[in-house]
Amino acid sequence: MSAGGRLFGSVRAKTSLAATAVVAVALVAAGIAVLLSLHANLTDQADQEADTSARDVALDIASQVPARTSYADLDLPDTEEHPVQVVTEEGLLLVAGEDLERISGTGVPGVRVVRSPAPQPGAEPGDDDGGDDDSGDSGDSGDSDDSGDDHGGRGRGGDDPAVGEIGEITDHSSGSATVDGRTGDYRFATIAVTDGSGRTVTVHAGASLAARQSAVGTATVAMLLGLPVLLLVVGGVTWLVTRRALRPVEGIRREMAAITASEDLSRRVPEPAAHDEVARLARTTNETLTALEAAVDRQRRFVADASHELRSPIASLRTQLEVGDAHPELLDVPGAVADTVRLQRLAADLLLLARLDAGERPGLTRFDLGALVREEISQRPLDRVPVTVDVGRGSGSARSQGIEVAGSRGQLARVLGNLLDNAQRHARGSVEVSVHRAPDGQVVLAVADDGSGVPEAERERIFERFVRLDDARSRDDGGAGLGLAIARDVAERHGGTLTAANSPTGGAHFQLTLPPAPDGEAGGI
Repeated sequence: MSAGGRLFGSVRAKTSLAATAVVAVALVAAGIAVLLSLHANLTDQADQEADTSARDVALDIASQVPARTSYADLDLPDTEEHPVQVVTEEGLLLVAGEDLERISGTGVPGVRVVRSPAPQPGAEPGDDDGGDDDSGDSGDSGDSDDSGDDHGGRGRGGDDPAVGEIGEITDHSSGSATVDGRTGDYRFATIAVTDGSGRTVTVHAGASLAARQSAVGTATVAMLLGLPVLLLVVGGVTWLVTRRALRPVEGIRREMAAITASEDLSRRVPEPAAHDEVARLARTTNETLTALEAAVDRQRRFVADASHELRSPIASLRTQLEVGDAHPELLDVPGAVADTVRLQRLAADLLLLARLDAGERPGLTRFDLGALVREEISQRPLDRVPVTVDVGRGSGSARSQGIEVAGSRGQLARVLGNLLDNAQRHARGSVEVSVHRAPDGQVVLAVADDGSGVPEAERERIFERFVRLDDARSRDDGGAGLGLAIARDVAERHGGTLTAANSPTGGAHFQLTLPPAPDGEAGGI
């Protein structure tokens, strides 16, 4: 893999890219939300400004009592900031802001007055003469009395709108306006008002959106410029933090690579002082190395001990055969047979240990352990001392004929044979075998002798492989020291235990405890 591939395939790179992507998505979403909120707030602000401007114009119209003779002298706000139109109910333009050249969004496109806005004396409200805006005001001051009478009359009319009444804001709309050659976007508010002549007119007043557009644009540019910088900062900081956090992992990797290259299992990886996941990984790795070192050492000792144990009978057998070949009359046939039998037993023990170390699980045959004991003892006619069998009697239990267990019949028979061989080597005059069910339901097989017993300090050591306490005894009499190790391994793989203690007669007492066969246990191999 190339350096670039290793770089972008590393945990640091993936973490940094993921963090940057997450932050980018979050920032984009937050930026859009901020811009939308800013846009809405500024639009509301423009609506409020348009409302204020429209109400100010409407108030000016409503306050002119007696009736206004012309809308030309209406006090309008600055057109560039707040363009205004005053129209009749029929849509006829009465007045527009100064320098207003074009407008859209109000529904009234006109920006020039083409009809006289003032009513003639005695005319009905809403009637206009045919004069145009250039002729000036078409009424005179003398009309004010008539307007006043009309105002009074309108005020008394039950169904007509009251003079000077101002309605509510009825509409907000977006549009544009061109003032003195400059076009901009606006928000328009619409409000109805009744003037001094009793005529209802509509005021359209706008508020510039230039501030909103400027603010939104500035915020957008700031976000677009700041987003890459912020993402670079996030990516860089994530890279550095991840690199620092993973530095102990790299140390563990390098040390493991060195251990693999050197095959030195005594080395250990560095453990960080922190109490985090990396520290726990380091401790677990060291525990694994310790267990592996112990397993390798045990395997090496096993191979060395097995080689040593095999060397003696092979050498003895070879010597006897060579002597017999040279001097047939001196051939020790019984000795050769004994060495061959010893080799056969040792090879069988080593093979069984290898199978147990490989994780072979026992079968699930259901059988009566008492019957197995009777059968195996009946096939041992050459025992040095007699063996007493007691099946079904134990502490707190009644005599029983059906003490069943589940497992490998052959392996458990091997355990019994090894325990009997050990007892026969050490017994002075008797060996006792008992099978019973304990008060807790467990099945107990006990083998006791009247020999010298096992020292308390050695009661666990005797279950190690190739360990023998009778070093003064000859190898021919003592065995290889594998029988008890095999017995304990088989017991543990059957879910049981094998322990050593002193018997009431002073010798050794070995107790094999096994779980009873579950109800309905199927037969097996």
